[in-house]
Amino acid sequence: MLSKKTLDMLSNLCFVLGFVSILGSIFIWWITRGDASIEALAHAERFGIFVGLWAPTFFIISSRVERYADKAES
Repeated sequence: MLSKKTLDMLSNLCFVLGFVSILGSIFIWWITRGDASIEALAHAERFGIFVGLWAPTFFIISSRVERYADKAES
């Protein structure tokens, strides 16, 4: 079993990674647009959306780990 301090740190890390995922999604979309061909734009949108979908997962994991840490404390 992990300590409360470790669980809190993991929860905070996942929370930060959620925001990094959002920013990364925008950055990837901007950088991978390439030569502005239809195919390059479509790839940039799909890849950006794929990375952006990680954000809710990180936020959910953060919330669950935080709840687990609270239960482990009591």
